[in-house]
Amino acid sequence: MSDTQTIYTAFAAHIAEANNALVACGTLPAGLNYANVTVEPPRDPAHGDLATNDAMVLAKPAGMNPRALAEAIAAELRKRPEVMSVEIAGPGFINIRLDRTAWLEELAAIAAQGADYGRSRMGEGQRVNVEYVSANPTGPMHMGHCRGAVVGDALASLLEFAGHTVTCEYYINDAGGQVDVLARSAHLRYREALGEAIGDVPEGLYPGDYLIPVGQALAAKFGGQYVDAPEAEWLAIFRSHAVAKMMELIKDDLALLGIHHDVFASEAALQAAGKPEQAEAWLRSRDLVYDGVLEAPKGKTPEDWEPVELPLFRSTRFGDDQDRPIKKSDGSWTYFGADLAYHFQKAENADALIDIWGADHAGTVKRIRAAVAALTEGAGRPIPFDVKLVQMVQLLRGGEPVKMSKRSGTFVTLADVVREVGKDVVRFTMLTRKPEAQMEFDFAKVVEASKDNPVFYVQYAHARIRSTMRKGAAEGFAPSAARLDLLGDEELELVKLAAQFPRQVEAAATAREPHRIAFYLYDLAAAFHAYWNLGNDRPDKRFILADKPDMTAARLFLGQQIGQVIRNGLAILGVEAVEEM
Repeated sequence: MSDTQTIYTAFAAHIAEANNALVACGTLPAGLNYANVTVEPPRDPAHGDLATNDAMVLAKPAGMNPRALAEAIAAELRKRPEVMSVEIAGPGFINIRLDRTAWLEELAAIAAQGADYGRSRMGEGQRVNVEYVSANPTGPMHMGHCRGAVVGDALASLLEFAGHTVTCEYYINDAGGQVDVLARSAHLRYREALGEAIGDVPEGLYPGDYLIPVGQALAAKFGGQYVDAPEAEWLAIFRSHAVAKMMELIKDDLALLGIHHDVFASEAALQAAGKPEQAEAWLRSRDLVYDGVLEAPKGKTPEDWEPVELPLFRSTRFGDDQDRPIKKSDGSWTYFGADLAYHFQKAENADALIDIWGADHAGTVKRIRAAVAALTEGAGRPIPFDVKLVQMVQLLRGGEPVKMSKRSGTFVTLADVVREVGKDVVRFTMLTRKPEAQMEFDFAKVVEASKDNPVFYVQYAHARIRSTMRKGAAEGFAPSAARLDLLGDEELELVKLAAQFPRQVEAAATAREPHRIAFYLYDLAAAFHAYWNLGNDRPDKRFILADKPDMTAARLFLGQQIGQVIRNGLAILGVEAVEEM
């Protein structure tokens, strides 16, 4: 195998060679497309080591009976020295059983490739923009932002490991009404810093203490210049200062989670550069924006509702249930209008776009997909656009809900949680459920030292391996591949599971689902712990056998490579592989 090949990619090549041999002898016609041919573990391990759908994929375009084609492919595969047997199942699936040396070579390949084992070239040449977090710059990060932040960051890391060129982007919503509220809240704290007794923070302003240092900084900079000045004189200045301070706070919070974005795109800068007008002109030139009147709200019509002509995007052409305004009646851009222009901007430097949004944005997915489709297809370069919706996290402490409210200023900050339980616990836990599934984060459970805590269970597997390496070294043993032939069936089962890692990486990257790596690592850790526990009942299955140095060296080599795969997977998730626990 080459330094980038795995047992699955090798057999994909062998199957292609078998197909080419059948083309050469006239059994198969030339020019068939092999793109949908897969090589994977069979659903039932009793059926063999590898399974392929080759005959099922090619039979129809070749005009052949699937089972008859499978027999011809099987005959070619049986010629390979590492193939012990090939069996046909059902209408034409091919199950392959390999000689044990093939798996031992894969174990050696893990050692040879080290930190690059599982790395793929599938995304080579593809630029992917992943936008995540993008929280309003009105306060510190809270746990409502955490899950999307981790999912987005792990996805970016996964795609990079799979060969893509990734840009991690944060969209700063600094042009809406919420930042004017922030500026007014900062002005209140500014007056407080200059000695004014402000009493209770008025309804409608942000009450959090995190704005006190902002007010103090403004007081130090401007003195009393804006205490009694009209709002029009200070609003833009205070907005700019407050947003900058909030972004510093947000970046510091994200850094606690190990998250660093490549690009911070400003909505205000986007509008100042005229991007929304450019997008509108582009869409109007293709009759995708027109001036029209929205339908009256369904149900009882509000007394103050009036029909107003607005520029509307023809989102119904793309599956939306109604056309959407891109501007408000006062001429300012709607959130959708600004967002449309922002995605137009992102598409200029990417081959694919991925947004990580909170589940509360589900209603806007269809229309923004429509807008991106219209803009990129119209530009002659249609760009795949995917939105991943992430459910909120319910915080618990010993089973009891922890209340949080950003408006009241009593929310639980991300920084508080990371400092209490640690970055690794937070990151891994956020990936132990599919993003669209509800999640509970119980402060007590996420630090439990038990099998039921996936974070502990995976990290403990690595720590246990490292401890075994240290113990072996202390007793004069070192890992060695010299006598891997001494490894038995139980050991080979571990190798087979470890060998699935490259497949898991590609499958997870294709599906845009980093949680698959967390699930896989839990299964690998469980298999390792089960193997380790064999030694409790069967002394001959222990890693270190003083009277069997060759077997000890082989098992230490096995453990070393299982540890390598765990490290590689945890690195994708941004979680440390600990040395001891």
